[in-house]
Amino acid sequence: MRSRLYSRPERPTSIVVKRALSSVCLAVGLIASTQALSQTAGGTMVMIAQPEPPSLAPYLSTSGPIGLVAPKIYNGLLDYDLDLNTVPELAESYTVSDDGLTVTFALREGVKWHDGEPFTSADVQFSIMDVLKQFHPRGPNSFREVSSIDTPDELTAVFNLDAPAPYMMRAFSAYESPIVPRHLLEGEDIRASDLANNPVGTGPFKFVEWKKGQYIRLDKNEDYWKEGLPLLDRIVARIIPDASTRTAAMESGEVHYGAFGAIPNIDVVRMRESDDIGVTTDGYAMINPMALIEMNTTKAPFDNPVMRQAISMAIDRQFLIDNIWFGYGKPATSAMTSNFEPLGLYSATPEFYPESPDVDAANALLDEAGITADAEGTRASAVVDLIPYGEDWRRAGEYMKQALADIGVDLELRYEDVPTWLKRIYADYDFELNVNYFYQLPDPVIGVQRHYGTDQIRQGTPFVNSTRYSNSDIDELLAAGAIEVDPTARGEIYAQIQAILGEELPVVNLFEMEFLTVYNEKLKDHTVSAMGAYHSFDRAYIEE
Repeated sequence: MRSRLYSRPERPTSIVVKRALSSVCLAVGLIASTQALSQTAGGTMVMIAQPEPPSLAPYLSTSGPIGLVAPKIYNGLLDYDLDLNTVPELAESYTVSDDGLTVTFALREGVKWHDGEPFTSADVQFSIMDVLKQFHPRGPNSFREVSSIDTPDELTAVFNLDAPAPYMMRAFSAYESPIVPRHLLEGEDIRASDLANNPVGTGPFKFVEWKKGQYIRLDKNEDYWKEGLPLLDRIVARIIPDASTRTAAMESGEVHYGAFGAIPNIDVVRMRESDDIGVTTDGYAMINPMALIEMNTTKAPFDNPVMRQAISMAIDRQFLIDNIWFGYGKPATSAMTSNFEPLGLYSATPEFYPESPDVDAANALLDEAGITADAEGTRASAVVDLIPYGEDWRRAGEYMKQALADIGVDLELRYEDVPTWLKRIYADYDFELNVNYFYQLPDPVIGVQRHYGTDQIRQGTPFVNSTRYSNSDIDELLAAGAIEVDPTARGEIYAQIQAILGEELPVVNLFEMEFLTVYNEKLKDHTVSAMGAYHSFDRAYIEE
């Protein structure tokens, strides 16, 4: 699996070098496109959107199903290849000043929005400052140091930073930071805008129709700024709630592509032997997904760190990997993924992330803290809300119910549709525990900080600090880690963060996930970016 992190530090770079990079990347893309065109162009690709997206507003939510569809409609300033090198998109090139406080993007000329309006630097300024910094789950961290954006002309955007932020350069994909049309959003209620369900972008495919509960249709953008692309005439994202039906549709050739566990691992084990079906773990290098439990730290007994510690100690992480995800994954050992180790930022906290479960120690811990059992052996009863992303999560919930019964925690499982689940967890805070997963992304400022910062208790914003955990020491350390440029000093800061979170555990990490993408072998060039399924698919084609 390509899960390597980009470990080379950002450094001041001349525009000559960046433009050379642009030329190389564009040449590679042109060669690939020419080869594909010699094979075939046209046709309809059918992909699985599981579950149905709550909207098509990637500027408001990082919900996975949105990410499957929206990057085909929107562009970012940059993309990233499978080795996490930057690739030009709406920005042809960029330069970073010697002090790291100014990043200047040279924008692509002749790009149009799907409604025919021209794309300009004003769209970039508006997208970052008025939308992503205000409403996106990760935008406030990704662009925390951006104080203003100057637009000296229509094709130049100058980011002014209060402190160097090299991590920001990993946050410019269409999935992470989509550039949105200022002329359609300015002056609107961003959260209530019609654009959320009728998107208008600059990407290779135009939104045509959303038949709720059935499919989303995107058609080729004939005016796409990449000459000769896209190759496909249409992408149809089908909503197929039943797992066995999804599997049957893949096996029959009715659908061409399913990512992020759309085809259950139990079926993939069998299907990967077929000559007509391919399986890959490529295309997930940018996201570093972590399965986890979020605890509502405002509700007893989960407001007590001892209860949270006991839960972490009682869970058999390897069992989850082996028996539900069929060997794809790695047990969590810290608040942060071990994939941060090449950056010097990972530090294991084994006391409360044991290699194997220790139920006796967990029970002893609870007894000592006075969290005692009643006559029936129950210390606490709670509802656990399961992320509604497929059968694997239901099975994980069943395991959690059995495992936590061993320490006297009686769980009731609740599984709802995506909009209801998102509202319950992140808007209403109406939960006690939820089983979920977060992307830790290529830097903790972007992917980890939103879990734990007091300023990330942002009611109504999905996939941020729903536990309402607040610790002034953690806040100070997170702020320091975000701006520290010395790698050794930064590693020491994050070691302190992990030590504190290893004891307090508002979030109990379960395992570092390895997602599978299942595809029909006729579908080519679908995984050409570190964004994988969250890429534009402008180079994808079907070989007949």
